[in-house]
Order: sequence, then C-alpha cells, then structure tokens
Amino acid sequence: SPYYGEQHHRWRAICRKFVDEELTPFVDAWDEAGDVPVEDLRRKAYAAGLYGATWPKEYGGTPPAGSEGPWHGAWVAVNVDPFFDLIMWDELARCGSGGVLAGLFVPTNIGLPPVVVYGSDELRSRVVRDCVTGHKATCLCVTEPGGGSDVGAIRTTAAREGDVYVVNGAKKWITGGMKADFFTVLCRTGSDASGRGAASMLVLERGMPGITVRRMKTQGWWASNTTYIEFDNVRVPVANLVGKEGDGFKYTMINFNHERFVLTVQMLRFSRICLAEAITFARRRRTFGQRLVDHQVIRHKVAEMASGIEGVQKQLENDAYQVKCGYPEQQLGGHIALVKVSGSRLMEFCAREASQIFGGQSFTRDGAGGRVERIYREVRVMAIGGGSEEIMLNLAMSQAKL
Repeated sequence: SPYYGEQHHRWRAICRKFVDEELTPFVDAWDEAGDVPVEDLRRKAYAAGLYGATWPKEYGGTPPAGSEGPWHGAWVAVNVDPFFDLIMWDELARCGSGGVLAGLFVPTNIGLPPVVVYGSDELRSRVVRDCVTGHKATCLCVTEPGGGSDVGAIRTTAAREGDVYVVNGAKKWITGGMKADFFTVLCRTGSDASGRGAASMLVLERGMPGITVRRMKTQGWWASNTTYIEFDNVRVPVANLVGKEGDGFKYTMINFNHERFVLTVQMLRFSRICLAEAITFARRRRTFGQRLVDHQVIRHKVAEMASGIEGVQKQLENDAYQVKCGYPEQQLGGHIALVKVSGSRLMEFCAREASQIFGGQSFTRDGAGGRVERIYREVRVMAIGGGSEEIMLNLAMSQAKL
C-alpha cells in the first residue's frame, strides 16, 4: 500500500498489544456489567501512548513516532498523519465492543476539540491537559430530547446574569456523561430564528449545583454510560464560554468529520470480525455430511461480505489521504458522510449474514456467536449516532450541486 510504511506498522503493533492485554480479555464481563473501569484504563492507555496520540504536545499529547510531518493532520489542531489515527481506531475496535470504546475513548475525543481550538488560554489551562492525559474526561452535550440531527433547534438556554450564565434545559443520549468531569454544552444564548446564530458553547463542571445525570438503558453500547442530563438554573462563569457568544454552532461542526471517520473505522473492523468469526465457525461446523463452509450458499455470503469490506476500506483510506493532503474540511463533509453510510450498511449486512451462518448460536450472548450477537446489537447506534444515514445522504447531496 502507498499509504503505510514501517512506522505505521510499528504503531499498529503498539496498539494491538494494548488491546490484546488490556481490553479484549475483559470486554465480555464489562459489557454484561454495563460498565468499564475508565479511570484506570485511561491512565493505562495514556502510558501506552494511545490516549494522547492525536492531541497537541503542549497539552500532554503523545503523537506516535513518525506521525508528525509536513502534512495536514487527523483534525484541525494537530498534524498527526490521519493514517496513524485510522490504525489506532481500527486496532481498538478489534476488542469487538463499541460500547467499551464509547465509554473509554469517545467522550473526550468529541467533547474536547472545541475547547482546544477555540477556548481561551485560561479555560484550556483548566481543562485540556487533565483530559488529554486521562486524569479527567469531558463529554459533548448537543443532542436534546426534542430533536436529534436538527442541531439548530436546541432549546437548552444560557441567560447572561452579570459574570455568569444561568443554564436550563436537558441533553439526551450523551455518551460517557455519567463519568464526565466536564460537559461541553451547546446552548441557546440568543433568539435568532435560524437557530445557528443563537447558539453558544459553555463548559460546565461536575459538582456545579443544578446538574443531574441519569443512566439510560440502551439497545447496544451497554458499557458506554449513555446519559440523560438535566440543567436546572446552573450558574456557569462567563470564563467558561468557549470562544465567542453566538459561534457555538460553528464550534460544534469541527467535530463531525472526524467523529464520522472514527465511527466508520470501527464499523469496518466490526464487519471484519463478523466475517472472521463466521468463517471460523463454518469451517468447524458440519451439516449434511460436509463442512458448513463447503455449501455454496455459505460461500456466497462470505464473498459478499468480503467484497463490501474491501470497498469501504478503500473509501476510508481515500478520505484519510484527502485529509492528509489538506482537502478543505467543509468540502470533505459530503464524502465522509457517504462513507459513514457505506460503513453502517456494511456492518448491518455483515452482522446479519454472520448471524445466519451461526444460526441459533448468534441468538445467545455466550458461546461461539457471542461477539456477533453483541455487534448486531450495536448496529443501530452506529447507523444513527454521529448523523443518521438519512441525514448523511442529505448532507452529501446538498454538496453535490445537482
């Protein structure tokens, strides 16, 4: 491949070692318990070089050897080669549990970038380093009970009273909210009818009076600590405003391309797991006097899964290359939206076909089909979270100039 060199391969080995030793042996127990020891794991992941891999060095970031150079980075604040980012998330997803990754890595990964890029020096000094090094975590609070993808329609308000904002409202389906130390909250500070010019972003802190968090029961991602958060007259210092009042919508947008890229990398790996698990089982299982994998209908399922996987792999690598070359972030949005749709449809297809190959084994949470059963439960959150398939297709067509 023209995209990978020796340093990429060394980085893959580092990531795989961490996953093999610290994640994979424990994911089944964590998933059943609905919880992950995130505080301990964040520190271990940082010590291994993973947790801080795509963050700026001045805040404790630990870019891998060979990842920095005269190119554009995985996201706007760093120049880490996007292929190192792709490798890390691909290896992390080998654990086979999106919920574990959502609880451990995702909250800070999507909640911290607006603070890094647009926060004041004083705000960054209070928040960023502790989150980058794994001592604390933040989460992104955008989605509300009354609306998902319609970000401009948020109803959470922040009314200015002297040197504080008084925040009222609710956020729903917030990944990692139960264990977050900081909440990066999009709220309404004006009355612009379009919604966008009325939005601002504030950092709220755990322990502020008026913040209530409640664990939500979910179809998949059992270990993600998905949270319903209520704000009741929470008094937030004006110093906790991210950037300028009224620019919150813009700050929210900087996350989306990278978030969707990361989700698609995971979906691709989960699809590979479904394929690999199905092949292993079909080689072992015998029906009607021959191996299951020797039946033509099963071989066709394998072929179709493999074909889809290779196609999405090429799409992801092309998008990573475009980012590395500096293709404008806004123009790349439609391309990444389409690859996310390809990824979620592929994951759903592979989970279904693998389940058919496993038969009743994939209906139970333990045994040979346990990994496929869990991945099947996580299909919907991947197809909806970060932008539903329908919204992604609309976004792509809005940029297509039809």
